[in-house]
Amino acid sequence: MNKVFLTGNLGADPESFFTNEGAQIVSFDLAFRSGKEKTSWIKVSCFKRLAEIAEKYLHKGAKIAIEGGLDLNQWETDDGQKRSMLRMFANNIEFMKTDGRGSDKDSEQPPDGDIPF
Repeated sequence: MNKVFLTGNLGADPESFFTNEGAQIVSFDLAFRSGKEKTSWIKVSCFKRLAEIAEKYLHKGAKIAIEGGLDLNQWETDDGQKRSMLRMFANNIEFMKTDGRGSDKDSEQPPDGDIPF
């Protein structure tokens, strides 16, 4: 089983891009506590409807709870150094604190709880 739950804050506004097939992917860096005095970072990627929601409502500093899975990406640099990076693929995001970006009085508010797919 590959299931991870994290709570943290976005380090920057999400970045959005599209695959050659037109599927949207949104990525952002999430800061979370990994010890009493230590902050760690992980790259998070969102797909489909969750990518649309993340792009619209998330922003630098937003506090979220996220559930998803981990994937280890390994590669070798041009000068032969081996590198690796853990990435989290989001399945669900709960909004804990945002500044309301992406919404106004007459439009939808950030969704609460689970996001259906």
